[in-house]
Amino acid sequence: MFKRISLFLITNLAIVFILSIVLNLLGVGSMLDQKGIDLDLSNLIVFAAVFGFGGSLISLAISKWTAKRLTGARPITSPSSEMELWLVQTVRNQAEIAGIGMPEVAIYDSPDINAFATGMRRNSALVAVSTGLLRSLNRDEAEAVLGHEVSHVANGDMVTLALIQGVVNTFVIVASRVVGHLIDRVVFKTERGHGPAFYITSIAAQLVFGILASIIVFWFSRKREFRADSGGARLAGRNKMVAALEKLQRSADQPHLPEQIAAFGISGGSGQGLKRLFMTHPPLEERIAALKAEA
Repeated sequence: MFKRISLFLITNLAIVFILSIVLNLLGVGSMLDQKGIDLDLSNLIVFAAVFGFGGSLISLAISKWTAKRLTGARPITSPSSEMELWLVQTVRNQAEIAGIGMPEVAIYDSPDINAFATGMRRNSALVAVSTGLLRSLNRDEAEAVLGHEVSHVANGDMVTLALIQGVVNTFVIVASRVVGHLIDRVVFKTERGHGPAFYITSIAAQLVFGILASIIVFWFSRKREFRADSGGARLAGRNKMVAALEKLQRSADQPHLPEQIAAFGISGGSGQGLKRLFMTHPPLEERIAALKAEA
């Protein structure tokens, strides 16, 4: 859990830092130059929205490139084996049924049984499977996993997740600045401009609010897995989808995708208590039970 939270914070802070330099060069930072006692909420909200949505949309825009770099995924440009041909044909058929453009299909070398989908647009996405999945699952189970990932693309989950992250980021930035402003004025009695207390408190509040707000993002991530499972069942068959999830459940102790793209995979971890709040995927037993209940 700590690793996931740390990566979440580091990634967003790095993007915010880069955007801060760009906006300051453009003179946008001067909007928040405080001349008096009141905090200019209108300008603050605009500033926060640029930061909040900017970081989220940049992450989405480079998601395919990032995923390939992190996993070493190799796109199938020209199938060189019967398995690769089957993968491409299966994804093409499912994409046509789902009403989306043909995704880029890739394979990455990893022992875990996993797959992921990402991309900024429904008609230009990436669907990748691990070599471990191809070795461990039969064709029916692999077809269901592909259907799950194609459903993520068809549902627009990547875009929706990015927008939710953008909204959350915006609220975090605004709330942390407001808290910093109040502490600076009320506790430290700064009457003009901002003192050190504003910056220290704002940074601390942003870290705390960022962790709390990420619970909302992870909640949505878990909800979308149930929808993708249902979509995979429609595209490949309910029994195939259940069988694939049961196979994943038996291999739950294997390594998973890099944390930066873990939310895009089909397989996730398990946890109880507070750890559950920061899970990108619901427990596999709950997903299996939900699918069986739909029958």
